[in-house]
Amino acid sequence: MKKFELHITITTDNCTAITQLTQQCDLSATVIKQAINKGALWLTNNNKTQRFRRIKKLLKTGQQLHFYYDESILSQIPTPAKLIADLVDYSIWYKPYGMLSQGTKWSDHCSISRWAQKQLTPERPAFIVHRLDRAATGIIIIAHTKTAVRALTEMFENREINKFELEKHYQIIVHGNHSKHPQPEIITVDIDNKKSKSTFNLLKYDEENDLSLIAVKIDSGRKHQIRIHAASINLPVVGDRLHGNKNKHYSEELNLQLSAVKLSFNCPISGKNQAFELEDNLKPNLKEVIVQLNQ
Repeated sequence: MKKFELHITITTDNCTAITQLTQQCDLSATVIKQAINKGALWLTNNNKTQRFRRIKKLLKTGQQLHFYYDESILSQIPTPAKLIADLVDYSIWYKPYGMLSQGTKWSDHCSISRWAQKQLTPERPAFIVHRLDRAATGIIIIAHTKTAVRALTEMFENREINKFELEKHYQIIVHGNHSKHPQPEIITVDIDNKKSKSTFNLLKYDEENDLSLIAVKIDSGRKHQIRIHAASINLPVVGDRLHGNKNKHYSEELNLQLSAVKLSFNCPISGKNQAFELEDNLKPNLKEVIVQLNQ
């Protein structure tokens, strides 16, 4: 698979990105256009660098193009995300397993932000205000105006004050019996030297396969918080290849069993109470996981 970077300083006015790139690499104009559409090209102008898709726009001397081509990434096909609600200023989506919250320098076509931008009618800008791990699934908010970005970002970043009554609820499937633990179980293990808090409640235990379905409410939003907290009580999340049991070998088809299933808050824009919950068929399912583990 071909992978390379190009960094080109424009030396003549009124040229196009396609012209510059075809002169600097052996890719066809068609392949370059496809890569640009998927987010592989960036433009630096007046010390500001942004993703660039306007292939017909005439460039100026001194601007810089940055082309990041990775055939293995660009050939990936995103699993469709599902629209839950379109509230104009922002929208609510179900992010599937493997979809990024936002793109990388190599592309953004497999990100929820780009997916939302392309799928909504009318098309709008799309901005991330909070994140889900690539391996996690569930509810995520995408903002479409600068006002919404500021308001929603404040809501997520200032959850200690929680004047918007923000609540984030997850479900996980773990190895082990959570019924032996306190109900509810409050976990406050620090993450990266920062305070964090998760509350675990058992929903169902499968004794034959030693698996527990657990409801989780988080009061902080540290990276990999739920996965780290689950591992800290010796109940690793099924499919967690990073923080889980290193002796477990999962099939490629088995996803991380962690999903953001419910989100509720007082909207910082409208003031209305909002609550969104996944359909049952999108939540972690013990029976389906048992089948996959036993294959």
